[in-house]
Amino acid sequence: MLVSGRRTLLLLCMSFVILSLLAPSNGSSSSMENINQSHNKTGHLLEMTPRVSFQLKLHALFHWSSFGFLMPVGIILVRMSSKSQNGRCVRVLFYCHVISQVVAVLLATGGAVLSLMNFENSFSNSHQRVGLALYGFMWLQPIIGFFRPERGVKLRSLWYFFHWILGISVCATGITNIYIGLRTYHERTTKSVRLCTGLLTVEICFLAFFYLMIDRWSYMMKQGHLPVEQLRPVDNHRTYPTTLRKELTMVQE
Repeated sequence: MLVSGRRTLLLLCMSFVILSLLAPSNGSSSSMENINQSHNKTGHLLEMTPRVSFQLKLHALFHWSSFGFLMPVGIILVRMSSKSQNGRCVRVLFYCHVISQVVAVLLATGGAVLSLMNFENSFSNSHQRVGLALYGFMWLQPIIGFFRPERGVKLRSLWYFFHWILGISVCATGITNIYIGLRTYHERTTKSVRLCTGLLTVEICFLAFFYLMIDRWSYMMKQGHLPVEQLRPVDNHRTYPTTLRKELTMVQE
């Protein structure tokens, strides 16, 4: 039943993408004309019209929300579930991971559809070329996730490795491509992107710090307590650390 549910969700996601690609876009040709007309004689700078500016900002928002926020959060959630001892908490974190990743893929797909319908797609810059490869691997990741082997199956370890390494790679490449996109936007419009770059950097640093803290949190909490094996009853039901116990033994001798 769980496998059929995964397949149903996968079919729904694929249907969304197909409908998005086949749906007619009113004014898409006029949008292309606006962008083509916005090139100056050098072919590099863009004269930003309100329509083009809105489309670029929406494209950036979709990808920032997807690669720059939801995907890292999904990785953190599944990391937290691996450290939790509560079965119910593990299930909640796992389903939150799945939901965040599905929404991230749909948002990134929406940004791709917006780009294909309205922007110049000559793939003459790194942002477009990296994005094209990224979309393919991005959709491969949920397909691998939906066909997860059950625990105890020999292929489970191999599946986990590829699912983990592909997820990390897609997320890291997506974040890198956001930086490339911001730089390309600055080169084509001469507008400053320092604020956006700074905000993205602060967010990524915070998420990375939180991810690293998950592994060390329990260890840090244990530092304020002595290990159980170092505490033993010696005299009048008192407990002493190992060093004090050795000194008491020497005195008694």
